[in-house]
Amino acid sequence: MSRTTTMTVRVSGALSEFVATNVGEGGAYENVSEYIRDLIRRDKERAEREAFDRLKAELNRAFAAPEESYRPLTAAEVITRNRRA
Repeated sequence: MSRTTTMTVRVSGALSEFVATNVGEGGAYENVSEYIRDLIRRDKERAEREAFDRLKAELNRAFAAPEESYRPLTAAEVITRNRRA
C-alpha cells in the first residue's frame, strides 16, 4: 500500500527565484510538486547507486584476496560464527 506524504516547504530569495525559473512557462516542470518529486527521485537513485558502489567495492576486495586466505567451512561453522557476531 502506497502512502502519501504532504510537505510544506518554504523558500525565499535566490532559492525561490531558482525554483521559479524551473517551474511553469519556460521551465522544465509544470509545477513545484513535479519538481520536488523529480529531485527526490534523483536523490533516491543517487543513494541507491552509492550503496551499490560500496557493495561492489567490498565484493571486489573479497574476490581480490589470495586463494590461500580462503578456508573451507561447514554450514554449522558458518552458523556458529554468525551467531557470535
